[in-house]
Amino acid sequence: MLFRGRSIRSLDDKGRIMMPPEFRDIVVARCAEGKFMCTTYDSCLVGFPLPDWEEFEYKISRIKNSSRKLRDFRRLVIGGAEELTVDKQGRVRLSQAHRDYAGLDGEAEIVGQLEKFEIWNPKRLAGATDQDFSDVAEELAASGIDVPL
Repeated sequence: MLFRGRSIRSLDDKGRIMMPPEFRDIVVARCAEGKFMCTTYDSCLVGFPLPDWEEFEYKISRIKNSSRKLRDFRRLVIGGAEELTVDKQGRVRLSQAHRDYAGLDGEAEIVGQLEKFEIWNPKRLAGATDQDFSDVAEELAASGIDVPL
């Protein structure tokens, strides 16, 4: 069960967003009571099924004598984490702090990223994806992945 695809959604006046049904189904299947973790990173919000998030936190907690940069990363990602719940109508309420961080006002684009998903301001996402990715194929090939595109 992986998060794939994208969907444009509107935020209501209470800061709620309707999850795409296929994303909601994954969250509900993998997380007790439809709870998942959402955090701040790369100018967007990133949602993780709770078991995956707990594994990530465990790994991060095991790092000893971390650098200043890693401590700052933890402040952003661990400090920005909030537990969210998908309600019976398939909506999630995003906090004001999360909406401010990601620049969400009116519309959001939810993007599958396999084991996680991202919630973007559509204009920010367009800027992040409107670039030349030719060097990425080389990086993937160096990792043993052939991109058949």
